[in-house]
Amino acid sequence: MKTHNLLLLPGDGIGVEIMAEVERIIEFFNGRSDGDSFETTSDLVGGAAVDAHGVAITDEAMAKAVAADAVIFGAVGGPKWDDVPYDIRPEAGLLRLRKDLDLYANLRPAICYPALADASSLRREIVEGLDIMILRELTGGTYFGEPKETVTLEDGSKRSVDTTLYTTGEIERVAKVAFDLARKRGNKVHMAAKWNVMKTGVLWREVTTQTHKDYAPDVELEHILADNCAMQLIRNPKQFDVILTDNLFGDILSDEASMMTGSLGMLPSASLGSPDEKTGKRKALYEPVHGSAPDISGQGLANPIAMIASFAMALRYSLDMGEEADLIDKAVAAVLEKGLRTGDIMQDGKKQVSTSEMGSAILEELGVLMA
Repeated sequence: MKTHNLLLLPGDGIGVEIMAEVERIIEFFNGRSDGDSFETTSDLVGGAAVDAHGVAITDEAMAKAVAADAVIFGAVGGPKWDDVPYDIRPEAGLLRLRKDLDLYANLRPAICYPALADASSLRREIVEGLDIMILRELTGGTYFGEPKETVTLEDGSKRSVDTTLYTTGEIERVAKVAFDLARKRGNKVHMAAKWNVMKTGVLWREVTTQTHKDYAPDVELEHILADNCAMQLIRNPKQFDVILTDNLFGDILSDEASMMTGSLGMLPSASLGSPDEKTGKRKALYEPVHGSAPDISGQGLANPIAMIASFAMALRYSLDMGEEADLIDKAVAAVLEKGLRTGDIMQDGKKQVSTSEMGSAILEELGVLMA
């Protein structure tokens, strides 16, 4: 039996509420007489850190993140901090975590539970049984490229620049993750880029083609223009298994995929770094795809499922606890089958429950499954 060290960063808004439900699951696992256990520490990030320390994440919190077996992250931001300087905005804390830990591979599964097929914005027959993994490159591209600036021109008007930049190595390493994931799934990768109008897209196509040839010729690879991928996700999403794409397109495509599952509140994610040469362990951060939702913060309305599912991904990808991860996924499915819903996924004839009530129901099912 092992003890795993976790850093919990609830953040802002509903991040605090949904993290509380993960803490209850951690307590449940720690209460077992057998199996691995957890030691947790917590710290501030985002607006909460700006208020307390004047920065979106402190060096001390970053040191904890480096030392942890995994970082569990809630959500950051809100209108309260709209006017703070750009370099200390709440989101800067998350970007620093991703950059300093070199978390270049962002896994965003889009799974439509059978019980939620009618909650999707698409017809049941299109989304029922959906299981897609969107792999987004996370530390390069438009969000990190330099120069990134706004300048005032001689005539008083302004010009803004965001640079999209990628190297062979950045693309190759995330492509290998995509092929490894596909081997454990449907053995198919679609690489989405814009090689028809972007030089970086040309490089993405060249590098993934070569990496496929050298590293994973056993995996089926198709290239697809990113705008066509967006259309095909609505037209026929079940044609996809693993979608590999860059930082900007991955941000957009994964949010589009979320609506097929019923709600952003249903989507977890994992951000992984490279394996350590000695231990094989990766730096990793796990977070729900949704934001801090300040409009419903503190009201018990938040859906904790994406946060709980993100913790399950930590069990699977960082802590070698795949069986426990499967049990959490089964517990969530069982609760949904019983008709319990938070407001974002509410349907006629179902029972609406609060954040904590949804957490309690999942815990109860987990207890039954592990009895």
